[in-house]
Order: sequence, then structure tokens, then C-alpha cells
Amino acid sequence: MDKYLYPDVVKLTLANELDVVLAYKRARQLSALTGMNLPSQTKFATAVSEMGRNVVEHVGSGTIQFSIGEQTGRLYLTAIITDRGRGIPDLDAILNVAHPDIRTKGCGIIHSRRLVDLFQLDSHPDRGTRAQLSLRIPVRHPVFSKAVVESWQEQFRREIHVSPYEEIKQQNMDILDVLEALRLKSIETDHQLDEIRKLNADLAQSNGEITQLLAERSDANALLGKMNKELEQFAYTVSHDLKAPLKNIEGFLNLLRKIPEVTEHDRASLYCDMLLEQVRRMDKLIFGILSYAKSGREQVEKTTVQMEKLLRGVIDSLSIPAGMQIHLGGGLPVLVAEEIYLQQLFGNLISNAIKYHDRPEGNITVQCQANEGFYQFSVADDGPGIPAQYHDKIFRMYYTLNGSAAKDSTGLGLAIVQKITAEKGGKAWVESTGRGATFYFTWPR
Repeated sequence: MDKYLYPDVVKLTLANELDVVLAYKRARQLSALTGMNLPSQTKFATAVSEMGRNVVEHVGSGTIQFSIGEQTGRLYLTAIITDRGRGIPDLDAILNVAHPDIRTKGCGIIHSRRLVDLFQLDSHPDRGTRAQLSLRIPVRHPVFSKAVVESWQEQFRREIHVSPYEEIKQQNMDILDVLEALRLKSIETDHQLDEIRKLNADLAQSNGEITQLLAERSDANALLGKMNKELEQFAYTVSHDLKAPLKNIEGFLNLLRKIPEVTEHDRASLYCDMLLEQVRRMDKLIFGILSYAKSGREQVEKTTVQMEKLLRGVIDSLSIPAGMQIHLGGGLPVLVAEEIYLQQLFGNLISNAIKYHDRPEGNITVQCQANEGFYQFSVADDGPGIPAQYHDKIFRMYYTLNGSAAKDSTGLGLAIVQKITAEKGGKAWVESTGRGATFYFTWPR
């Protein structure tokens, strides 16, 4: 203790069991006078009586001195219990017992140490034993003064008779009150634990929902980023690719205005044909952009699709030169799929094979190979072939190879093929060495 404000509040002699009972009573009275609640009063009184009983049983006599002291800015009610015995042998071994049994030697010392806030025990064969037990006084305590302490002392002196029966009865009542308080506290604690468990469950559910929302937001942000990128590409197309036909149309119209009505009829007819070609080119470009925008985005209902029947319908819809032969391989499957997407895929691949062929006669072959989890379709031609450095570029939007057919191409057909297959979890690629090219794409089974 840093200092004792009131070092001699009460002093008692320990010589018999009645003195132990009185020590319990004084400890309880003082703890009540200093503002402690009933559980703290019982804890302090029990610790003091346990140590006092040890003195009476093992030494025979001793003293208890109650004081009020201060340590690190806090007030403590302290009981100093001393005897002139031969000390406590094996004190360190007693103090280091983690879970003492009631029959264990020194269990009273261990229990007393657990009941107070500060505990100090010195024991020596020549000097006897000195135990100091301190319990914190509440911050909101009654006012202490010398006069107040003297009034306590006067009150204790007037108590000329102590009935052991009444004191033990009172002790038992105090213990029962503490047990009831502990029972109520236990019920309150159980209720709080139930509330905490419920809150934890709600929190876990909320965390799961938040995690799901974050994942959905991440997916939505990724989709938004992808759509923004596509929107940027479309804006580029509208501002650039559509501008060229419009400029041509504007130029032809200016030329037509300058042509005499009668003498230049043939030239006017030529300009009109060229104007019509530009309009058709613009129409194809707009249709290609719309097809690309819608590919893989529409919620199209799946139906049963007979691939051989679908391919024959695609072939019938195309303008096929007389010398071009289209062959369908055997074993074409029956799928449950979005028919419009498959029509777009084969329509683009077969029309490209026809459009870019460099001879009046040629062959195009469509085949299918069943693999684990997916089908692999192929469209092969015997045209001029595609150099290796263009195998990736031709799938980009608006990219066309130089050639006679380039003027009739929008550069979107293969981009549509790649986009649809990617949306379905597949892929598209080309293989070509020398003459001929084979386009492949995969489709889930």
C-alpha cells in the first residue's frame, strides 16, 4: 500500500473461534460502511475469516488490524493478519496450486487470495506470518474523515456482546443472499449469451448477404465495364465507318446536281448505281452492328435443333455460285439450344468461305466432332488460305483482309462468331497452312 489514510480503524485479537466470528462481522461491517455492495462485503469478510481461522487452528493466537489505504490513486479496505508462529512451510508450493481441493493443505489461503483484489503473504520461521488482504473501495464511496472513523470505532465499542449463533446465522443468510444474486446474475448472463448468439447468427447472415451483394456488384461492374467497352466500339463505328458511305453519297449527289438533264444521262445512271451501292453498304454495316450488339444478349428460348436441317436452311438462304459445292458431314447432332445463334454462326462462316474464295469452283465442308462436354464444329474451304499472322486479327471487330471481297465486308461476321461462342462458354479459332482454311468453334453438349 502506498500510504495508509486511516491505519488503525479496528484491531482485534484472534484466540478462539468466537474471535473468528467477530472478525467476519467487523470485516462485513467495514466493507458496508465504505460503500461496497453485498457480494463484495461477503467476499472480503469470508477472506478475512478464512485467514483468521488458519491463525487460530495452526498457531493459536494472532491479531487483525483493519485500515483504509491508498494505492495508485484508488482506495482500499485492508485487513492485516499477523501471528508469531513458526511460519508456513512450503508456502510457494501452496500458492502455486491451480485447482485446490477442499482437503488440500492451504486451500483457505488460496481461496482467500482469489476473493480480494490485493493479496500479500510473508512467512518466516523466526518472524511468524503476516497476511495483507485488500479490496477496492467503490469510486462513489461515502465521505471519510477522522471523525467518521472515530464514530465507527465508537459504534463497535458499544457492541458488548457477540452471539456466535446469530453471527453464523447472519453469515449463512449473507451467503444465501449472495448465492441468490449470483443465480439472478447467471440467468441474466444466460439471457445475454442467448442474445449474443442470436446477434452473431444475424451478423453471420448479414455478412453472407453482404458478401453475396459484393460479388453481385463485382459481376455487375465487370459486365458494365464490358458493355461500356462495346459501347465505345459502337460509337467509333457510328462516327467512323458510317461516315465514309455518307460522304460518298454526299459527293455523288453534288455531282448529279452538276450534270445536264439530257446530255449526261449515262453518267447520271452510273452515279446512281454507285450511290445505290453505298446505300446498300451502309445497310449491311448497320445490320451487322445490330447483329453483333444482340448476339449472346437476347434471352432466347432453347428448342430442339436438328443440325442437319438447320444447316440446309442456312445454305438455302445464301447466294451460292454455281461452281461452289457445300458438303455436310455425317453424324450431325440434335441439340437443345438457341437456334438463332447457331444460324448466325454457320451463316457467317459459310458466307465468308464463299465470299473470300478466289476461284469460280470450290468446296466447303461442314463437320462435327463430339467431345466430352462439348461439340466441335468446323467449316473448311479450299480457298486461298489465311496467313498465320492474321489468325487472331480476323476475329477483331471491323478487321478485313485485303482482297476483292473486302469492299463487300463489314468486318463483323467473325467478331459475331467469337462473341456468341464466348457467351456460351466455348471458343472459336482458325487453322490454315497454305491453301484452304478451317474455322472451328465449340458448343456445350
